[in-house]
Amino acid sequence: MLRSGPKDPAVDPRMLERILSGDFRSVARLLTWVENEIPAATAYLRELFSYTGRCFVAGVTGPPGSGKSTLVDRLAAYYRVNGKRLGILAVDPTSPFSGGAILGDRIRMQSRSVDPGTFIRSMATRGHLGGLARSTSDALLVLDAAGFDTVLVETVGVGQDEVEIARTAHVTLVLLVPGMGDDVQAMKAGIMEIGDIFVINKADRPGVERVETQVKTLLALARRSDGWEMPVVRTIASEDAGTQECVQAIEKYRDFLRASEIQKSRSVEVERERLLDLVRSRSVQRLLVDQRMAAKLDELAQRVADRQVDPYSAAEELLRGLEVKL
Repeated sequence: MLRSGPKDPAVDPRMLERILSGDFRSVARLLTWVENEIPAATAYLRELFSYTGRCFVAGVTGPPGSGKSTLVDRLAAYYRVNGKRLGILAVDPTSPFSGGAILGDRIRMQSRSVDPGTFIRSMATRGHLGGLARSTSDALLVLDAAGFDTVLVETVGVGQDEVEIARTAHVTLVLLVPGMGDDVQAMKAGIMEIGDIFVINKADRPGVERVETQVKTLLALARRSDGWEMPVVRTIASEDAGTQECVQAIEKYRDFLRASEIQKSRSVEVERERLLDLVRSRSVQRLLVDQRMAAKLDELAQRVADRQVDPYSAAEELLRGLEVKL
């Protein structure tokens, strides 16, 4: 599958070939490097980038307890029956002791873990806000290059801060549940503004009609500029009810993107944000790695704490130091 030898001598062509062929062990190894920010990972990401652009990413977000993991498991089963090679990235809260993922999502998707056509990876947020892990975009790049047709990304489930998934996935599903205060949450900005498809899960609970009416009313008042009419789908994921309708809504939006120019402009915006994130993270890394700048950071932090200088002036001084390094 390699078009030519790797440009970077640090890249093992055999491992690169195994990743491109979709070898689970090699993919998992590289994802570990990516998550742990091992320098060698960047060389592989550079090599793999030209093999990407084919994977479709569906994000699933919503409040804790809304059944995201169960729905993802059902969606995965449906796609696998139809012959799709599937990846799942489940973002878990960070353990305050180990810094790793608690793996709650992996436990709920045990049936998928023994499927040779499904790759599951639990990722820790490690303090990153927005509902995703810091390395989610890089992980998606790896899975794309490895030949996965579709990747389902389940966010951590912290509520209305989870807007980053809309910049990462091609389609975003927002889960709501009757009786969990979602009718109040739906009145707020944020998570309601990022959804392409709204899923009322646990639809056998009382109050489902009220939630559906309120969501549809809100959506009618907030017409999208791209012309997409956001559907509201009822599911009972624990009983596999509504899964087909959910997949049909996803595929309908996928066809909508193919037929419009919106995806192209959206891709440019996504890459713009990604470049900004890379510049921010690399700048911080250089600041911390350089001994002189790290010492300067400590000195300025002490001066700010002693009220000898304001934090804005201190930040500008650090930026000037980084400019000299660049």
